Amino acid sequence: MQKNNVTTFILLGFPDLHGYRTAFFIFLLMSYPITICGNLMVIVLVSCSKTLHSPMYFFLTQLTTSDILTSSSVVPNMLHMVLHNGSSMSFLGCMTQFFFFGSAECSQCFLLTVMSYDRYLAICHPLHYHSIMYPMLCLKYIFSSWLLGFTVTLIQTVNICQLYFCRSNVIDHFFCDFDPILKLSCSSVMRVKLLSMLLGVPFIVFPFSVMVVSYAYIVHTILRIQSITGRQKAFLKCGSHLAVVSIFYGTLFSIYLLPEKGNSISFRKSLSIIYTVVTPLVNPVIYCLRNRDINEAFQKLMCR
Repeated sequence: MQKNNVTTFILLGFPDLHGYRTAFFIFLLMSYPITICGNLMVIVLVSCSKTLHSPMYFFLTQLTTSDILTSSSVVPNMLHMVLHNGSSMSFLGCMTQFFFFGSAECSQCFLLTVMSYDRYLAICHPLHYHSIMYPMLCLKYIFSSWLLGFTVTLIQTVNICQLYFCRSNVIDHFFCDFDPILKLSCSSVMRVKLLSMLLGVPFIVFPFSVMVVSYAYIVHTILRIQSITGRQKAFLKCGSHLAVVSIFYGTLFSIYLLPEKGNSISFRKSLSIIYTVVTPLVNPVIYCLRNRDINEAFQKLMCR
């Protein structure tokens, strides 16, 4: 880091908002506390209600924790950026934001995979569920998800810090993301990009493949259920998780896998808003809206 000529980055944010700047600022100002409170409420409900002391809800608390980390690493600076039409950030601050945001996103990939496997066991092997998904194994899955997420991002952060930055210090984005940072480097970024692709196979493609296979078995099992009521209950058990997975990976793949030439910067920023602001905001709603156990736990907590 000492050899970098660039010590401060300028984040452009949203220069094209024009007349919508105030409305967007109000949206962010309202959505952030709602996001934090909504996700914290899920954690409190699961912690306080004995009926929610199961692997599925334990994994859900970890997912909400990653949503809090994702939102908190990006949104507060976004508020400042929208208010002042851009913001400056030190190189260290930029790398810190990249590390915590990336760690939350990578950990979420693994957590969603674990939750898919949990749903697979609950629906396809209900009689053996508790013997397979025992508490110690749940803890190991959670610990591994967070450890892998932080480790992968730390490797990427260290590699970026070794690059030489001497060009423009202007990042046309609203947070320090991987590709916008690399565009400013005077060094060869081939090694960093190659490492990113190599890490992407075992840490993104493999978890996604596990989820696809898990849900293929889940759908096959549900379609074999004779009663319509039984099918509906089974779909409700995994429907919310499938919706979250679809939103998360849909936006992630659209941003990082589709060629940049076919998409404008504004379009990519819009997609980035979905998984940095919207997804952490709506995830608690998706998981809790039609969940009878969580709704009952909430009513009991309010009646105390």
